[in-house]
Amino acid sequence: MCGRFTLRAPASILATLFDLTEPEVAGDPPLAPRYNIAPTQPIAIVRMNPHTHRREWAHAHWGLIPSWSKDPAIGARMINARSETVAEKPSFRAAFKRRRCLVPADGFYEWKKVGAKKQPYHITVQDGATAIDEAGATPFAIAGLWEYWEGADGSALESCTLLTTEANALMRELHNRMPVIIEPEEYEFWLGSGNEDDKFHIAELQHLLRPFEPEKMAFRPVSTYVNNARNEGPDCLRYM
Repeated sequence: MCGRFTLRAPASILATLFDLTEPEVAGDPPLAPRYNIAPTQPIAIVRMNPHTHRREWAHAHWGLIPSWSKDPAIGARMINARSETVAEKPSFRAAFKRRRCLVPADGFYEWKKVGAKKQPYHITVQDGATAIDEAGATPFAIAGLWEYWEGADGSALESCTLLTTEANALMRELHNRMPVIIEPEEYEFWLGSGNEDDKFHIAELQHLLRPFEPEKMAFRPVSTYVNNARNEGPDCLRYM
């Protein structure tokens, strides 16, 4: 699964990566470095606006709430969606067809049992692009889905989930699953047109839902300070 990640890249780099304007990314709420993004928190997403059919930077509750759900608390159990079954599961299939998004990140965490303790690791992508830290991390995009939910009292909430796939050779040292990472040249195909009547073949998307190339990734042990989801700041990435 993918249950915690980081996003520290400046607006200028993210705007270039996702073909957006810098003011749009810097926007409201203001972009700030985040070192311990956790489920049920608001996270940044990039999606196709269904009205303008243009990419937009938005924020959504992490934990997808299906439009038909009566209780938004279900989102806490929907932080990830397995790519192998996402097209069939009632909770995700409508969003998979019409509301795909990209979740900007520059690293994610995984925990490995070492003796009696669980050691956290920070996993990064290192593909030769602009590095944002001394470890060589560069921003990337995780495949996501977003949904619109409206309560009986008229309250509304947009939420999202992150797609996972089987681990690559590197990640298998830590866990048997990893987030689906979408390459920049695949962004347009993954996002689609944003039109709810858009026709596409699910099989054409499946080739994107694959493990990322292990030679473009690295991981390092970090402080257990990150274990507490309430902790934030650079101490989360203090390398051991």
